[in-house]
Amino acid sequence: MFSRILTQKSTAASWDRIGELRQALDRAEAVVVGAGAGLSASAGLTYSGERFERYFGDFQKKYGIPDMYSGGFFPFDSLEEYWAWWSRHIWYNRYVDPPKPVYRDLLDLVGERDYFVLTTNVDHQFQRAGFDKSRIFYTQGDYGLWQCSKPCHAKTYDNQETVRRMLEEQRDMRVPAGLVPYCPVCGRPMTMNLRADDTFVEDEGWHAAARRYEAFLRRCQGKRVLFLELGVGGNTPVIIKYPFWRMTQRDPKAVYACINREAACAPGEIRSRAICIQGDIGAALDRPVSYTHLTLPTIYSV
Repeated sequence: MFSRILTQKSTAASWDRIGELRQALDRAEAVVVGAGAGLSASAGLTYSGERFERYFGDFQKKYGIPDMYSGGFFPFDSLEEYWAWWSRHIWYNRYVDPPKPVYRDLLDLVGERDYFVLTTNVDHQFQRAGFDKSRIFYTQGDYGLWQCSKPCHAKTYDNQETVRRMLEEQRDMRVPAGLVPYCPVCGRPMTMNLRADDTFVEDEGWHAAARRYEAFLRRCQGKRVLFLELGVGGNTPVIIKYPFWRMTQRDPKAVYACINREAACAPGEIRSRAICIQGDIGAALDRPVSYTHLTLPTIYSV
């Protein structure tokens, strides 16, 4: 457990810590990247506003759906309409490059280092940017995979070709009935391989990635490790944020860094080895360096 006092940097001073982050990267023998939704948002993969209206304006007009996230839980009347929505959601967030090169900029920073990526993002943008697949663990699923909705077996299925056809052939917010996917084993409808409840399938690929991540952490014990947290919010802190804090506290050679548009903070126990930057991730990764900072205490329960 950590104290209730978290160290948080002021916005203006946060930018002055980027130089320290670059120094930490240079000194690090290994880098563990922990990425949340804020990283993809910084890359332009936003779920509301103009981008949402461009791709889902008809659904917004008919049903009043306010954003992509909400639409994923909407009770559509038919599977044809359900997959018309999801095929667009999948394609424009999984199978296209993001508007901004934030992922490629991140690869430029860590690609030549000994790194591993732990991410709750499901949009596959790390691999699209060129990150090594064997160095990525997608904990919460993948827009590019389907599974049985029951599920009757622990296997996932690539969906790119069918999603492409759904996108091309849908009319009036419906896909052809012949494109609706059903489980090849039990015949039930397929669904997204996303961790929404206890039906989420952790297939062999998921478990293999988990083992590689655990092996990487074991191999890096006692080394100068930089735990680089990017765009992680408060929805699932037990996956990235809290473990990064604990591992930094446990290893005196480790450094914790956090870049977040919202709160960027760390517990007081690791304050001397924490670099907290509040602001846009893309701008931070591409910003000139300087070296001063200001510490402000913030009350927070951990």
